[in-house]
Amino acid sequence: MERLPCLLTSFSEKDIFVSTASLPSSRHRTAAVALCAAWLMVVAVIVLWPTPIDRAGAPLLQRALMFLHAHGLPASVTYNSVEFLSNVLMFAPLGLFWFILAPRGWRWAGPLVGLGLSLLVEGMQALLLPQRVATLGDVLANTIGAVCGTFIAWMLISARHPRQMP
Repeated sequence: MERLPCLLTSFSEKDIFVSTASLPSSRHRTAAVALCAAWLMVVAVIVLWPTPIDRAGAPLLQRALMFLHAHGLPASVTYNSVEFLSNVLMFAPLGLFWFILAPRGWRWAGPLVGLGLSLLVEGMQALLLPQRVATLGDVLANTIGAVCGTFIAWMLISARHPRQMP
């Protein structure tokens, strides 16, 4: 953690988008590809399910939130905010996997890939799944997730491969 202030104060704008760290070894790359494929399958099931995936669990979550509100959880934590955060968390792995697996010159594109995939998903839900609701809020949450995943990957790789200070 000692290096964190150094990382946050000594990078150039270009460092945020492109890491000069080497690409993962073939063993790590294979593991990342397998994890990415598993993540993609889970996300595909969630986003292409014909009915809202939270329909069955919504009453339980509502009761849990009421209980937690009665025990100190801020009222600003609502069902909608939990759903938004779930979408952020669902797409964070995309940014992480993209950053790890993409060639160095394309690592910055993870958030754009997240935006594109989210627009595709929401479009498919709007056109093909009449019981699902496509929203720009989901696109925003998913894109924020991809940005967070990209940033986390950048921080991890930067911490592992620190630049020499002049």
